[in-house]
Amino acid sequence: MDRRSFAQMMGGSILGAGITQSPAILANSSNQLKSLAAEPPFSLKYAPHFGMFKNHAGNDEIDQLKFMYDMGFRALEDNDMMGKSPELQAKIGDTLSKLGMTMGVFVVKFDGFFDTQHMTTGKKEATEMFVKACKTAVETAKRCNAKWMTVVPGNFNRKLPLGVQTGHVIDNLKRGAEIFEPHNLTMVLEPLSDNPDLFLRYSDQSYMICRAVGSPACKILFDMYHMQRNEGNMIANMDLCWEEIAYIQIGDNPGRKEPTTGEVNHANIFKHLRKKGYTGVLGMEHGNFYPGKDGEIKLIEAYRKEDKG
Repeated sequence: MDRRSFAQMMGGSILGAGITQSPAILANSSNQLKSLAAEPPFSLKYAPHFGMFKNHAGNDEIDQLKFMYDMGFRALEDNDMMGKSPELQAKIGDTLSKLGMTMGVFVVKFDGFFDTQHMTTGKKEATEMFVKACKTAVETAKRCNAKWMTVVPGNFNRKLPLGVQTGHVIDNLKRGAEIFEPHNLTMVLEPLSDNPDLFLRYSDQSYMICRAVGSPACKILFDMYHMQRNEGNMIANMDLCWEEIAYIQIGDNPGRKEPTTGEVNHANIFKHLRKKGYTGVLGMEHGNFYPGKDGEIKLIEAYRKEDKG
């Protein structure tokens, strides 16, 4: 008997947790959707975002979580978690726990995030703003059972030497590490490709900064979309920086959509991650290439194809 039949036999509960299957599955779903729901969980912890399956699951976050679970996903990523009410954060955390799902990153946001000059400047007020946001992030993490938070140093300061800016960034991150480390939380630095003014752009640069901070609370977020655009050679660069990588995100290029829609060979990268024994989260930080319900099904099918590759 497969896990779906067993769950239905138990009255629609999932893992005995008292949480029913998503309304989209219990309703008269298409045979295609039912077939996807009968698949075993994915081999890696791919983490959708809220809204990715809203055409099937509706707008309610808890219904969306149940749908993700039913489709074989075992993690969630939500960049905007800090912007949700404390009550909703706690409800999401409780649901994740009951479903046996892992909370991925949320973003440590503050005024000027993500593309202003803040960490690079060395200004006291910028550091104080970052420290305050980190303290708020700790409380958010406790409510939603998160371990990782995305941190971005911001833009270059064209009036300061690169080494001085790097020193300022390291000093700021040390302050953040002091806040997160006692709670066993980890901020993950994300090198980005959005514009040429961003300070943090490369995996080796991120590796150097993490080594300088020297804390388990400061590691790298390796986003495949940004790294493909900025440097390529992803498997080799992952291996070089592996000791400092704590979190990975997915996005094909060009377009920043799901795997199979661009040039990245995700099947080979996923195979490499399984070989390395990676058990962390892979955030699905991308859009849906195709619209509507059909697009959501195509997205799930793309992950099924690449996960088995």
